[in-house]
Formats: sequence, C-alpha cells, structure tokens
Amino acid sequence: MESQQNDPKEPSMVTQDGVYVELTHMPLDILSIMSTVRSPSAGAMVLFAGTTRDNFGGKPVQELRYSSYAPLALRTMASIAHALKEEHALTAISMVHRLGVVPTGEESILIAVSSPHRQAAWKAGEQALEQCKEKVEVWKLEEFGGEEGGVWRANRDGAAGVRVDETAERKRVQNPSR
Repeated sequence: MESQQNDPKEPSMVTQDGVYVELTHMPLDILSIMSTVRSPSAGAMVLFAGTTRDNFGGKPVQELRYSSYAPLALRTMASIAHALKEEHALTAISMVHRLGVVPTGEESILIAVSSPHRQAAWKAGEQALEQCKEKVEVWKLEEFGGEEGGVWRANRDGAAGVRVDETAERKRVQNPSR
C-alpha cells in the first residue's frame, strides 16, 4: 500500500512495503522514526541522526536552511530506500529530511534501518546516508551571520559552496531572465 501526503507544512511522505520517506518543515522526532522500523522479526535497529553543528571550516554557523524539489526528492529517497531494502534484506527503512531553518543542535536528517542481523543494518544505514547526500534533490544554505552571510551548497560533504551575495540574489529574483 502506498500513501502520499501533500500539505504546505508537511511537504510530503511516501510509505510502501517497509519503506517510509518524508520531507518536513517540523522538528524531527527520533522515537517516531524508530517506530516506523520496529518489528518483532528485526534483531537490529540502527539510527543515524544528522545534526546541525555550530561551525564549518573554522567559521561559526548560525543555522542551516534546507530547500528541495519535493516531488523529485521524495521519489529519489524512495528509490534509494527500496534498493537498499532489497540489497540487504532489510525488515524496514525510513529516511526523514527536514526542510526550512534547522538551528544548531537540531537534527536535519534521520535514517532508521531494521534487519534480522546487525551487520546488514549498519551497512544499509551508512549507504542510505551516503546515497541520500549524493543523489537527493536537497540543497542547504549555511548561514554564518554577520557580514559573512551564507553559502549555498549541494547537500554533500566537502562540496564547494557559492557565497550568497544579497544584492545579486535580489536582482536575480527581480529579473529572472538575466
């Protein structure tokens, strides 16, 4: 059974056959995601919580802002989850990514995996995170505060960013044909 939710405050979710993926503007709930993978047939559950840290490259980070193309991002997340579920014979897998402002100390992504044995759960959890960062259509703006401003990055470790120049950005938004 597949379900999809479309609401401005809850961009959407897809659930199907032991796979749960969601994009949300709400704070992430660790207990809730763990309940989506809990099963009496699972001997292992693994959780990864990606948290906004207070620094990047020696600069203080004020917050992160995530945006996405939700329909495509959900489809990509579901595809990753289904492939990993099959590859590792998982009981269930869930991936939830937060959108909008994520202050320091709060989670931006939760990945939970359950399987009959721990080794498959560990491997699948790591692969889910790496594939999500590599493929899912989510972008982040690192806000450094002060005159430093922010830097847009693809949601990948070590990926080069582009400094946000507020004046140039304002002109681009006002004159999109240029």
